[in-house]
Amino acid sequence: MHRRLIVPSALAASLLLAIPASAADYAPGAPGIGDPYYPASGNGGYDVSHYDLRLKYQPKTDLLEGTATILATTTQNLSRFNLDLGLKVSEVRVNGKKARFTATGDHELEITPATPLEKNRSISVVVRYAGKPSQLKIGGWTAWHRTPDGGVAAQEPDSAVWWFPSNDHPLDKATYDVSVSVPDGTQAISNGVLQSQSSRLGWTRFNWRSDKPQASYLATLAVGKFDITTDKTDKGLPVLNAYSKDLGANAGAARASIERTAEVAEWLEEVFGPYPFNALGGYVPNVTSGYALETQTRPFYSPRQFANGANVSVVVHELAHQWYGDSVSVDGWKDIWVNEGFARYSQWLWSEKEGEGTAQELADYVYAQHPADDPFWTVKPGDPGPDKQFDLAVYDRGALALQALRNEIGDEDFFAILKGWPTAYAYGNAKVGDFVRYAERVSGKPLAGLFDTWLYQPTRPAAPAAAASRIARSSAATAKPVQPKSWQRIAATNTIHDHGHDH
Repeated sequence: MHRRLIVPSALAASLLLAIPASAADYAPGAPGIGDPYYPASGNGGYDVSHYDLRLKYQPKTDLLEGTATILATTTQNLSRFNLDLGLKVSEVRVNGKKARFTATGDHELEITPATPLEKNRSISVVVRYAGKPSQLKIGGWTAWHRTPDGGVAAQEPDSAVWWFPSNDHPLDKATYDVSVSVPDGTQAISNGVLQSQSSRLGWTRFNWRSDKPQASYLATLAVGKFDITTDKTDKGLPVLNAYSKDLGANAGAARASIERTAEVAEWLEEVFGPYPFNALGGYVPNVTSGYALETQTRPFYSPRQFANGANVSVVVHELAHQWYGDSVSVDGWKDIWVNEGFARYSQWLWSEKEGEGTAQELADYVYAQHPADDPFWTVKPGDPGPDKQFDLAVYDRGALALQALRNEIGDEDFFAILKGWPTAYAYGNAKVGDFVRYAERVSGKPLAGLFDTWLYQPTRPAAPAAAASRIARSSAATAKPVQPKSWQRIAATNTIHDHGHDH
């Protein structure tokens, strides 16, 4: 028998042939999705399509126990990948098989599956975890509000890591089923539609479904004792509002504002087009914060928003976000203007509708309020930086940019843009530049210079530039116009962008 001699080099070659050629391509997914403002936010290597969260929460102890099932598709050959979660994990399974895992950094969960994952494959990830969210601090602050009768998750730009594992960045949106078990007599509020509830052995389980793509920071959970009102719109959308039973003197004003949710949404449909989601509502837990947040389908409101009486303007702001911010979400956090500039401008349009000051009068008043040496003008709404992301200028100067656009292109094209944009980018993500190009396409006018002046220059637009945009058209640029009637109510909502990062 003739034997073939395998020399070392030939042996090495044969071993290489025995290993799949693609094996060398398997690599860990990035620990961040690539956002320059928040490098640790989100992760690379996969795209989530659905979260199924099965939770149990004990208000007395703040203990949250959870099993999260995450459905995703790999976007590269993965040897390992990350999820964002701050609570303690007891088990992880990938495609049904136990996986190795370790916690790193403030909120990174590194997962190594039993076998590497090929690109473009559907995967399931099951994470069992538990902890007390109020005890979790990241960077010195928490997104979890402890209340006298429970707890609330609502914060921007991060809140998910306090209560469920996720790819925590708006670029990776998904649908949600949130099932929460709480002691009888306590309610659990989340996004979307309440599918069912049932009680057993002293515990009540609430099953919520949000069936359109939703960013992780827009997912919310509120556990406590609430007075709940329900209704349906003329188009059949369910409306659910919830108010903590211990709101005290703010209770009446909160209800007088939020019970107008359906009315405001109907008006916003005239401005922005069809409402994009499967439910409406809002909730007011007994928290000490001062901000509000556009949590999808069910905005969060702090009681302090109503300390001076009813304020429908804040409801207008948060509901406007359902189109601008929730359905069309930021591509990166530097694109925050496509959320906040439009939500603020919606308040100006509401003022105009109510006969309490036109958007033009509000624009003139804002311009006059801030002299050239005011730091207000050093903030660039088109790219404000992480430290100024929720600065007042992003809101008010951001709205000024929209009034300048309206004056430049006329009402017909302007309102066509406001209505067309949420349809063109529905359930997706967009950059400031995408909006500029869209506005140019609809209007047929070059607009880069206008947006550069109002969104990117760190100075007050000089009188000629302002006059060209028909802002502060008086002969003396420093002359103060009369304060519009709506100004105080709009200004009272300025704390909506104080997201509690006061550590």
